[in-house]
Amino acid sequence: MEEQRIDNNVTSNNRVIDLSHHLSDEARIRVANPLKDIMRVISECPVTDLITMANGDPHHSLYPFQQIMYEVPSVQDPSDPVTSWNNSGRTQIFHSYRDQECALPVCKAFQYSRAAGLVPCKDALTNFTNLIFAPPNHHVMLTFGNSDGLTKVFRIFGQKGDHFLTDEFSYPGITNCPLPYGVKWVGVKMDSGGIIPEELEKVLIRWDEPKLGRRPRLLYLVPVGQNPTGSTLNVDRRKKIYAIAQTWDLIIVEDDPYYFLRYDVLQTNCASADPDEFIENFKSTLIPTFLSMDVDGRVLRLDTFSKVLAPGMRLGWITSNKLFHLKLGEYTDSSTQPPHAFGQMFVTEMLSEHGWKIEGFCRWLRSLRLEYQNRLDFLLDVFQREVEPTGFASVNRPEAGMFVWIEVFFEKHPRFVRKRCSGGSRVAARTNTECLLKELFERLMNVQGVAFVPASMFTIPENALWVESDGHVPLSDRTRFLRATFAGTENIIEKGMIRLGKGLREFFQE
Repeated sequence: MEEQRIDNNVTSNNRVIDLSHHLSDEARIRVANPLKDIMRVISECPVTDLITMANGDPHHSLYPFQQIMYEVPSVQDPSDPVTSWNNSGRTQIFHSYRDQECALPVCKAFQYSRAAGLVPCKDALTNFTNLIFAPPNHHVMLTFGNSDGLTKVFRIFGQKGDHFLTDEFSYPGITNCPLPYGVKWVGVKMDSGGIIPEELEKVLIRWDEPKLGRRPRLLYLVPVGQNPTGSTLNVDRRKKIYAIAQTWDLIIVEDDPYYFLRYDVLQTNCASADPDEFIENFKSTLIPTFLSMDVDGRVLRLDTFSKVLAPGMRLGWITSNKLFHLKLGEYTDSSTQPPHAFGQMFVTEMLSEHGWKIEGFCRWLRSLRLEYQNRLDFLLDVFQREVEPTGFASVNRPEAGMFVWIEVFFEKHPRFVRKRCSGGSRVAARTNTECLLKELFERLMNVQGVAFVPASMFTIPENALWVESDGHVPLSDRTRFLRATFAGTENIIEKGMIRLGKGLREFFQE
């Protein structure tokens, strides 16, 4: 088994190793869109008065847009722009013009562009990425949000018969993506701190290639505010996981939509008038990313505006090494094309000298984090008052994200059944936990009028070939949780917790 490990993967800083063997057959045979390529050649032509008749898009004089105005919250309140916006409605305005100076003019934004995105927007996000994450040897490509980005990432690495690694509880909207082309998932055990590095390595060591096919070579993680559990990987676990990835030659896909929504962190001087000082103080509250420690080029990081601006923005970006960047570009140029101009114009103007600038965006992010922490605190207080006294459930305090993971003590239910384990599959259910969870979900929704998401919606199917036999508790017996969001108003949160407490009492006292 030792000869299958990669013992000499680690390189010095700013040097990327050859990871082309990870590419799927589809990614290898896909070729660049020749029309996109020739447009790149033309755009780099040194002739100053070049007349091009090679393009296929309408002339910008026929675009039906004179200007686009964005009225957004003012970030001039240095301490808490989100609260200021909610209380006073104070706004500021920035524009995209057709004929006047701005960061991304209308006449350029609505032209056809290449996969990575419009240059001013890509450059703005590259500057932000370099400032916040400081990745070595990486390139930025725009996406229609992380779901779009992950779909493409999975396609360039996965093919029929492959297995990808992830948390044993994972968001199905993403894990469903590679299933149609024959990729299966391997769920790795978690605890309150997220995926357990030692369990990850056990899976890799125990992997039986004659029975299961080639060993997994991709690890997908949501390391901050994981959906659904709310767990966050600490720095020590991140270092251990990256070391395992180097040892076993894994690609790490770091999906981080909740990265800036991390709570209970030491607050630094937020009122500093100096932009550089504020940004440095803000950065000091952020946890190191896999991308920031990636000396090999084996991390692809996905960021999005969905959770910090609005989900309908449908705009995000992937940061990856040059090879993966090119392969993602080849896929995009012959499929979805780059994201819409409206979102790219908004982000470019927002980050420009005419808009919030990076400093203002960071002030918004910090303030948004405080707002969500207040909502989290409120939910936990109401839970302690309305639900905890029942004795039938407890709740975690997530370090980040938008969700709490409510544990229900089904073993206290009068109809709870523990089955005898005499042979058979070690991943087969030994209790009726899943049945009781389904029943509780339906009763809470249909009788009490409050909806949560049951843990069974997030489980990765287990296989006896990659779990330990000694002391293993089947995942179906550990699906004793409800996912609840604290993104709503205090009124919604309080009503929801009151109805949960009442529903639990009635359910357990039948």
